[in-house]
This record gives sequence, structure tokens and C-alpha cells, in this order.
Amino acid sequence: MNHEGRESLMIRALLDLLFPPLCHACKGFIPDRRSINICDACLADVSFVVSPYCPVCGIPYPMDGGLDHLCGACSNDPPFDACRSAALLDGPVQELIHRFKYSGQVHLAVPLGRLVAECLKSFYVQAQPEVILPVPLHRKRLRQRGYNQSQMLGKVIGKVWGIPVLPTNLRRVRWTDPQTGMSAGERRTNVAGAFEVRNPAQLKGKRVLLVDDVLTTGSTVRACAAALYSAEVEAVFVATVARGIPP
Repeated sequence: MNHEGRESLMIRALLDLLFPPLCHACKGFIPDRRSINICDACLADVSFVVSPYCPVCGIPYPMDGGLDHLCGACSNDPPFDACRSAALLDGPVQELIHRFKYSGQVHLAVPLGRLVAECLKSFYVQAQPEVILPVPLHRKRLRQRGYNQSQMLGKVIGKVWGIPVLPTNLRRVRWTDPQTGMSAGERRTNVAGAFEVRNPAQLKGKRVLLVDDVLTTGSTVRACAAALYSAEVEAVFVATVARGIPP
């Protein structure tokens, strides 16, 4: 090992001594610092999204084994080229997203973004996106929250995968009501026409990756994708931390 390598290990050991790596979920000590800083016990409680699922929207099927196949909705009207989520919205992932999104714990963008980058690496290799677009917030919501969680996640994922992030080209042009408690149809109506591409020339012919924290019915990313297809992008892919299963 060269001098720089030994020096790096010494610095890392000192940092671990002064600031012991703790699990972001349970706050327990992690003896081996890892990129996502979530301990093995908490990872065991994460419901990772695995096959079989719909190859378009990525919704998992409640069965073991079996083949991937289109769901009924995507057979009739595929909203985008493909979507994948790292995990289901439950357990430690749900808690971390809630703390990140509603409690101002912005440091959680790093472990959550890295979780996406690690779990969806094969999806990235297949999709080959050229740019990342975070799902935008309305300026009123941005003032209330103080940050766009999707933009922060996109920056982490873009850094790991080496993809540029365009945080302002896609914008939300009108206010939409919070969608918690709405039916799928109500959600679609709520966000229809709510998004606009600022600079279509920057995206024309590009393979675009939309990034968001949670996908439930897909109404928001569907509306984003419609605006992007109107801007003549080549393909729209979606990556989210978690997948909420509609009731």
C-alpha cells in the first residue's frame, strides 16, 4: 500500500474514532463503515422490490417466483418507458423517508440516494439514461419545506452513476393539492398538465431519468412524463426510493 493509501486509512480510522458510524435507522453502532450506513439488522427489515413485477411501472406482484409481466394498466396505456423502486414503503425505509421529507433531516439524502444507486444498478445499465431530472415542487411547497427532496436524491444518484442532473428544466407550473387520501383517478386529475419543460432543446432526443422519493399510483411521474414526451425526449425512465402499494 502506498503512502496515500495508508494516510487515507489513518484518516478514516480517526474519523470513526471521533464520529463512530451509526445506523441511520436504529442509531446503533456499525463496526464497518459502509456507503449507506444502515446496519444488517435494519437492512433485513427492508422489503426490497424483487421480481416478479411489471416491467413498465415496476409494481411488484404478491407471489414468490414467476415471470415478470405487464400489469393491466400498463398493457392498456404505458405511462413511461420503465420505472423501478428500491424498496416498498414500509419499515426502516418508510421511517427514513418520513424523517428526510418532513423533519428536515436532509443528511438522509445520501444513504437513501445511495440505496437507490446500489439496488437499481442493473436498471441503470439497461436504461442508459443520459440526464437526471428530479420531480419538481411548486414554488409555494418549496418555500414551505425549504428544499426539494427529489433534487437532493437526484444529485446523490447522479454522482454515483456519473449522470448530469438538470434540476430546473422540468418545472411545476401550477399548485396541486396534497394527494394523500386521493383515489388514483383523483390523483391523475389533480396533476394533469401541472408540469412543463423550460428548455425542450436541451432534452430533445435524450434518455431521461426522473427521480422521486416515493411512487404510489404513478400519477405525478405520469404527468411529468407527458410533458417530457411533448418535448421529444427519446425515452423516460423513473427511479424512486420506495414504492407505495395503492389500497
